[in-house]
Amino acid sequence: MREFIYKSLRRVISTKRFQNIGYLPRWIIFAIDVFIVLIACVITQIMVFSLNVKLYPTLNPYLQYGFVILVNAFSFVFFRTYSGIIRHSTFIDGVKLLVATTASYLALMVFNYSFQIILHDRLFLSTGLFITYVISFLLLFLFRILVKNVFETYLQVADTNQLIKAIIYGADANAISVANALKTEKPARFNVVAFVNKFQQDKTNKSILNLPIINQRKGIHVILKSMNAEALIIAEKSLTKEETRKLVEECLDYNFKVFTVPLITDWEDQNQISNQLQNFAIEDLLERKPIVLDNNKISAQIKGKRVMITGGAGSIGSEIVRQVTNFSPYKIIILDQAESPLHSLQLEVSELVNDVKIKTVLADIRDYDALELVFEKFKPDFVYHAAAYKHVPLMEENPSQAIFTNVIGTKNLADLSRKYLVEKFVMISTDKAVNPSSVMGASKRIAEKYVQSLNYHLVNANKKNATKFITTRFGNVLGSNGSIVPLFTKQIQDGGPITITHPEIIRYFMTIPEACQLVLEAGAMGNGGEIYIFDMGEPVKIIDLAKKMIRLAGFIPDKDINIKIIGLRPGEKLFEELLSDESKTLPTHNNQILIAQDSIAEYGEIKESIAELISITRKNPSLDVVAQMKKIVPEFKSMNSEYQTLDVD
Repeated sequence: MREFIYKSLRRVISTKRFQNIGYLPRWIIFAIDVFIVLIACVITQIMVFSLNVKLYPTLNPYLQYGFVILVNAFSFVFFRTYSGIIRHSTFIDGVKLLVATTASYLALMVFNYSFQIILHDRLFLSTGLFITYVISFLLLFLFRILVKNVFETYLQVADTNQLIKAIIYGADANAISVANALKTEKPARFNVVAFVNKFQQDKTNKSILNLPIINQRKGIHVILKSMNAEALIIAEKSLTKEETRKLVEECLDYNFKVFTVPLITDWEDQNQISNQLQNFAIEDLLERKPIVLDNNKISAQIKGKRVMITGGAGSIGSEIVRQVTNFSPYKIIILDQAESPLHSLQLEVSELVNDVKIKTVLADIRDYDALELVFEKFKPDFVYHAAAYKHVPLMEENPSQAIFTNVIGTKNLADLSRKYLVEKFVMISTDKAVNPSSVMGASKRIAEKYVQSLNYHLVNANKKNATKFITTRFGNVLGSNGSIVPLFTKQIQDGGPITITHPEIIRYFMTIPEACQLVLEAGAMGNGGEIYIFDMGEPVKIIDLAKKMIRLAGFIPDKDINIKIIGLRPGEKLFEELLSDESKTLPTHNNQILIAQDSIAEYGEIKESIAELISITRKNPSLDVVAQMKKIVPEFKSMNSEYQTLDVD
């Protein structure tokens, strides 16, 4: 019966006509209050005359009612009890009612006893006045509570369909605080219907805030479905990263929304908790082991040294800058040709550190003379070389630019590092340099070969204080400039479609902080000549990545957001490799870093080949440039490109 009444009220209240009730005029509220006092008088009269006692004579009941109502009406006007909006009544409104009715009662008692003293008669029964006072206050107060509850509870039911029905994962103090905050938030965004507690083992029915606590004996998607919920809010902070990932992926697989919430102490606005609920980032779903760094070794090498980072304003370079600041270098030289990003990074880093000198240098690595002035002035001890052109299709269309930046720029830096006795030169390369299928990948492989051959040339020549040249090689970096994650994010924000080049395309992924941490670790352990490759975890199908990002954004793939296959781009292949067919690997003390044993070019030959490549690049068309690149890198086989005609079977 109760459920039937509730559903009936819900149907009635959900009509727009009832939802859009406006605020009643104040005179109507005043009239209702006066009418309530009249009802209190009638109830008092019935109660008093139902007593089997002899009463002393008083005024005619009608005159009594009129006088009582008149005094109360005056009190209501004086204390303005009708001025508030009933549905938004507060504790202050209740106090005003108590004061107004008490003032009326005291005034009536004064009239009554004054009349008795002067005329030796009474206007009212004292007991009757007190009963009227109590009943009046209770009815006035209950009227406001009833109206407030109707609007807060039942009118909210009408809007429930517009709220996100959610279950909170967790039942600790943090979870309860989240539920309380969401319940009282205005305007409401979530309708919390239950808690899930993985630690509750007994089968007894328990509740918090009048909401059930469900023991997670089944999959979370089963619980969400049984409660007719749309979303899971993860407030349990004892979950491991792996447990959280499994929960999130289960929700996404069954098209449920999933959010995380910070600890209570980290809430920025205690009144707007729903704004602090965050969607999970795609980085959180990578199946990767946590990275453990040898911070002591990194610090021992960098502390008190002058560190130069090229491409420092880029996504990788800027993260290296941030991480290097943790190891107390004497000075950080941030070099880039992009003016605005460089300036922004300078402002950011200057706020992060006080005891490290920060120098920003606007320069192009392709300009040898300008670079030499930088080396001469700052004399860096370490160089992290992150500057590069990395967009595959763009470099396929502009191979000369790939040569100028990725090859000549790297050669300039390597030669100057050698000349100015830099301790270590760490070059950041890419998995696209392995069996390259694009101009970009081949240009990076040429740079690798030059750096590696230069290192062995210096070792064989027994040069004192010779620079140690180290190469690091890894795959795609989530969130870096030009990566697919920002592209997919924008496409989702625009309503789709998400564009994918091929349904079977696979890539390795790392986060920016992970990649930079491993770069610092490899740089610290390197003795020169190594090509370090990183454990990239499991390869990811791009179409699966796209679907997860769509679900994380709260949409359904191919329903809310379409996925469009557009075909492989020039130079693009289905999967990338971290090692060539001939390469072998050696382990290091960090099981997430391996050393690739590639064949090493003879320094004189590679130097001469690069000189010829540079000469051709300055004078000849793209076809001649790529032909020379293929001579330097025989394994370079173009894919989906006009340069396939240069390949010989």
